[in-house]
Amino acid sequence: MASLDSFTISTEVKLGRHIYTLYKLEDGVYCTQGSCSHEFSPLVEGIVMGGKVFCQKHGSRFDIRTGKVIDYPATQDIKTYPVKIEEGRVFIKT
Repeated sequence: MASLDSFTISTEVKLGRHIYTLYKLEDGVYCTQGSCSHEFSPLVEGIVMGGKVFCQKHGSRFDIRTGKVIDYPATQDIKTYPVKIEEGRVFIKT
């Protein structure tokens, strides 16, 4: 869970042993796994632009809404998770 007011573009959320990244886009809040599928770098450190996240380590690019790989070197999509917003709090449905 995270507060909507606690981030502007992206934030990392740890739930148990799992790490997720939340993103605020112009059409809503989205959630992906917390690391790149190529070499597991934290996506929260990536650049978010046009609904895509660019991994800082090697430049892999993913669609935040679908998790689909857009640019190499990653070849595996990242997982996405639905979110629910209640009273200014973001809940991840895992």
